[in-house]
Amino acid sequence: MKILAGTSKGVFSIEGEDARQVLESRGVRDLVTYDDRVFAGTGAGVYVSDDGGGSWSLAGMEDREVWQIRSAGNGVLYAGTQPAGLFRSDDRGATWHEITAFAQVPEAAEWGIPVDPPLPGRARAIVIDRDDPRRIWVGVEVGGIMSTEDGGETWQLNLPGENPDLHMMCAHPENPETLYASTGYGRKDSVAEMVEGNAGVFRSDDHGASWQYAWKGITPRYSRPMCIDPRAPYCLTVASAPTAFSSFKDDGGAQAALLRSNDGGETWRSLCDPAHSPSQANIHGLTPDLENPGGVVIGTDTGEVWRVGEDAQWTPLATGLPAVLSALTI
Repeated sequence: MKILAGTSKGVFSIEGEDARQVLESRGVRDLVTYDDRVFAGTGAGVYVSDDGGGSWSLAGMEDREVWQIRSAGNGVLYAGTQPAGLFRSDDRGATWHEITAFAQVPEAAEWGIPVDPPLPGRARAIVIDRDDPRRIWVGVEVGGIMSTEDGGETWQLNLPGENPDLHMMCAHPENPETLYASTGYGRKDSVAEMVEGNAGVFRSDDHGASWQYAWKGITPRYSRPMCIDPRAPYCLTVASAPTAFSSFKDDGGAQAALLRSNDGGETWRSLCDPAHSPSQANIHGLTPDLENPGGVVIGTDTGEVWRVGEDAQWTPLATGLPAVLSALTI
């Protein structure tokens, strides 16, 4: 198995004990593969590889931070960016054009990251209905979930639990009406009180029309990385930390957690071993381990890549990298 690790300084290819840099770029937030092409969403646009990540070429949007790339099939791709925008490609990522109706919704005037100084909002999560590719959900940090049923011509806003701080979203592989969203404490121009309900995982069983809190009793609550295994029982794995800024540099470390649900968020159990309970390193990269059903591959802010099994066994795969922001198994 080969693993690609997206880091703060580019992409690294990991095979066995060998980890070598194959792309130099800032902030590789997303690594995905569609139709034998690998896509990297970076702080300087979209890069593509046609040889499994060995070599890369810039495919556009170099003036944007690209946070996520998702496929609608038949060569159609969507990319979410910061500043918050949605782009579409109809030629397998060769060229891109902006869906202007998305950035022109009235709600866009309030999108932004409440830090000092404020940052533009991020369209950082995309879900496309597998049965109807005109139905799309886009999670905006901080702004909420914008959804369309007509391919992006018109949009409507939904806030899970009145929470606009959207991080990751995914759909159940067999039940596309079931969606999951991870959220934080960010609010318009402020930060919410750090209590249960104000951050965590939400679930919808009606295509995002309504949401239920699926993080009851779980700490830490600030949930960000999330993935769902494409194989039954479709395990949902989430990494969380106390705050948006939790880091290995903190006194006591990041105090991060890795949690798994096999029943759609009804119950959760820790995937942390004794050495990571809690984890001093924060977890940013998270993807299903395609060689091990129920397992995941994670990346940390200390530059480590780990394979974590269904039995919570942690196996190191790489160390000494820049902060790992994303991962992909090939």
